[in-house]
Order: sequence, then C-alpha cells, then structure tokens
Amino acid sequence: MESKNKKIVRNIFRVLLYVFAVIGLFFVAVFIAMQFGWLDVRGAISQRNSYFNISNNENLQKNVDQMVVADWTQSAEWKLLSDVFTRDQWVINQAAKDAGISPRLILSGVMGEQIRFFNNRRESFKTYFEPLKILAQLSKFSFGIAGLKPETVALVEGHLKDPSSTFYLGKEMENVADYSDGDNLDTERMTRITDVKNPYYSYLYVGLFMRQVEAQWANAGYDISNRPEIIATLYNLGFNRSIPKANSAAGGSVINLAGVDYTFGDFARQFYDSNELLDIFPR
Repeated sequence: MESKNKKIVRNIFRVLLYVFAVIGLFFVAVFIAMQFGWLDVRGAISQRNSYFNISNNENLQKNVDQMVVADWTQSAEWKLLSDVFTRDQWVINQAAKDAGISPRLILSGVMGEQIRFFNNRRESFKTYFEPLKILAQLSKFSFGIAGLKPETVALVEGHLKDPSSTFYLGKEMENVADYSDGDNLDTERMTRITDVKNPYYSYLYVGLFMRQVEAQWANAGYDISNRPEIIATLYNLGFNRSIPKANSAAGGSVINLAGVDYTFGDFARQFYDSNELLDIFPR
C-alpha cells in the first residue's frame, strides 16, 4: 500500500514538473518574441488606437501622435515633398485661393497620393524622383500629381454648375474651372490634370473636391471644415463614398511612412496639425 502511495506521489510530482516546465517555456518564448518585435501589432494608427482604446486617454494619444510626427518629418519622402511644395508655393496658394480652401488641406490629399506611389516604386523614388526633386505623375487609373480620375474631375465641374446639387458651392464659384469655347472637354480635362509644367489645375481640382464635400456635409447638418482627416479620407475614397453622418472617422488607403502605417485620413491629420511648412501654407 505504501509503495502504491509513493508511486501516486511521484506521478503527481512528475505532472507538476511538466506543467511548470511548459509554463516556463511559454514565458521564455514570449520574452524572446517581445525582444525581436514579433508581437508588434500591425495596422494603421487609427486601427491600433481603436483596438487599445487609446483615444479615450487624451494625454496618451498626444504622446503617441508626437512620436509619430517625429518619424515622418525625418523621412526622405517628406524631404522631397517639402522641397517641391516650397518651390511651388505660389501656384499652390493661388489654387487654394481660387478654390476657397486652405492650401494645407489640398496638400494633405496630394501628399497621400505621392507617398502611396513612392512606396510602390522604391527604386524609382531613389534613382529618379528624389535626386531630381520632382513629384510623380500617376498615369494608370488615376492621373497627375494628385491622382485625379477624369470622371471625378467631370463630376467636380458638373457640381459647380448645378444649383440643385448638394455639392453646389454658389454662383460665385460656377465659372472657376471654365474652358475656352471650342475645347474638346475630354482632351482638355486630361491635359489639365497631367500638365507637368503647370500643376495649377491639379491643385485646384483637389481643392474644389474638398470644398464640395464640405458643402454636402454642411447641407446635411455636419460641419467637417475642421476635420482634415475626414476631408482627406473622402478625397481618397471619392464622391460616391461621401455619405454625411455623425461620428465619422479617418479611413482610406493605408500609407506606410518611416515604418509606420497610417490611413489616408490619419496622415492628413498628422500633417495638418504639424508645424511643417506652416509659415507658407497656413491652416
């Protein structure tokens, strides 16, 4: 009987030993994974903040935002964009004035399109765009420096002329994008948004699109004029995705810059709130 009891005790001890060994191996594995960053959460900033409920803690959110800003302002992509925008400040500010919108909002849309392109063409960025300090001209489904679609531009022009449209900006804006008599509209429209020597119309159409979605939301009772993350998200998604509603949030395509993922709207807000180029492109 005593031998049987000893056997039971030994078995229990052996089981406990195995359990503690497994637990120990688990904690060692977790420690190693943390050291090598294997447990880092992927996804855009707004997605991670939502998951961890960071947005409910304003101080913590501010610290996160400051760290992220410090990353992208040091990137090669931003250095190129900063140089080009500074060089082209007159035409950008003129387009913003004619569209009746902050130049900073216009740039938030153009920047997102450029960075997406640079991420997909890393070699071209390093060997061509960065040394020559020029912006990419998109030419597949969207065109020019702002990634504009001709059909989107046609809608912008149509809303300018249609008082019944929820996107209508008023009679004083009806002629801001007029063509000369006899112009082939399809041909001239494409020329406007792909002109490498004069990007005025690219910036103008971005500004007009943003003004028009602002007007649409205002007509529905929602003021998004101080929500650059929403305006940029809508620019990225298009008119058909602009559905006025309460509790809207940043979204759109994911942009990776300086090793950090942002949604299109996230990054727009980062730039808009930063002090980068604030002296020449005010809010």
